[in-house]
Amino acid sequence: MKPIDLLKKLLTVSTESENLEFKAATSQYGIKDVLKYCVALSNEGGGHLVLGVTNDHPKKVVGTRAFHSDKKLNDLKLKIFSQLRIRADICEAKHPHGRVLILNIPSRPTGQPLHLDGRYLMRAGESVVPMTPDRLKEIFAESSDDWFAQIAAEVSEENVAELLDSHAYFRLRNLTFPSTMSAVLERLESERFIQQAGEKWSITNLGAIVLAEDLRKFPPKIRRKMPRFVLYDGVGKTSTKEDAPYQSGYAAGFEGLVNFVHSRAPRNRILEETVRTERQMFPKQALRELIANALIHQDFSMAGASVMIEMYADRVEVSSPGKPIIDVDRFIDNYRTRNERLADVMRRLGICEEKGSGIDKVIGHVESFQLPAPSFRGDDIRTTATLFAHMDFSAMSKADRIRACYQHCCLRFVFNRQMTNASLRARFGLADTPTGSSAASQIIAATKRAGWIKPKHATGASLRYASYLPFWA
Repeated sequence: MKPIDLLKKLLTVSTESENLEFKAATSQYGIKDVLKYCVALSNEGGGHLVLGVTNDHPKKVVGTRAFHSDKKLNDLKLKIFSQLRIRADICEAKHPHGRVLILNIPSRPTGQPLHLDGRYLMRAGESVVPMTPDRLKEIFAESSDDWFAQIAAEVSEENVAELLDSHAYFRLRNLTFPSTMSAVLERLESERFIQQAGEKWSITNLGAIVLAEDLRKFPPKIRRKMPRFVLYDGVGKTSTKEDAPYQSGYAAGFEGLVNFVHSRAPRNRILEETVRTERQMFPKQALRELIANALIHQDFSMAGASVMIEMYADRVEVSSPGKPIIDVDRFIDNYRTRNERLADVMRRLGICEEKGSGIDKVIGHVESFQLPAPSFRGDDIRTTATLFAHMDFSAMSKADRIRACYQHCCLRFVFNRQMTNASLRARFGLADTPTGSSAASQIIAATKRAGWIKPKHATGASLRYASYLPFWA
């Protein structure tokens, strides 16, 4: 359709809706405002943002000079794609009363709401408002619930007992194992792990993923979701010492997986009081939480991709398929999952606890071991968390110190405390001396300049007693 014909069609719409927005924007229009409407319209299934037309009834074409060059239009398209990862078609309609710019915004991917700087937006009538928790939950469930309800295998009653570790389920729920097979099947069916299909039983993807005795006995869509552990010799990927998939279901074999990974970690000599002892380089509880998060929050729609646990001499990286659904810089204080059904089951089986506590625990254990701050990063394909081996304070880079300062400030805030010079000294193991205080102050100043923290208040002119909050608080 020609741009002018599209404009004529849009002008026939009597009122704006969740999928259509008109803006006069006669002289200019901000990129942030464009991105905001792109997010909201995309979350509503797609639509049009029209610049150069009034939003009052009847609509009047007034023309716009916004993005009035090929370069500015190309820059806008690039900005939309780089920020939101969607491709918006933009066309110019030459109307007698002026130039009109029409942005055709595509729908978001199934099960993936878009956000702008961590804010999920939707339309409410003609307004753009924060998305409600219920709506977010509905979107995240679009693809994941369908996947978990799919059938992994149709088997006899006897085969259910062979393929699923029902003993692990009852043990993890602290329930007495039933005396009859029918009672076992009834319980598994209530969890939607299985469903009756005539004289046979269907094992759902959920049942296979959670309770499989051996994931290799299921079809490729399940088998390829086995977590994989790789141990490298050194700090790069050139030499592999061990490469092993872990075949048990996520709940049935979780503790075994964590113990296996922890046992492969290098040992670190430390001084505890007056005796030198050795302990694993990475805190077991931190590994536990990162592995649980990766298993639970992965994108199951990405066929052939699995959770990866890669251990090097100086770090361990835990990654899962899928783009992060919240900003990686807000992992400490925020929580959302694209797999609510799996998360609910894993919580009740004791694999994870209350919502949002996992990353808090990771940071807490890292600080107690006085390790460098973990790193969280994400792209369109994977979400990766990295734990680093012990490093002396003097060896930490400026970026390491700033990241640790920000995470420490977040952790203090979610525990209803504030970061101070004294708390940061304790986090880094710095002495309560003028030198230690000065070092902490320099880190705080650098983190403030980077925009990660802000002052709450200060006592007098002394920065020694000032307190700080995360930038988002």
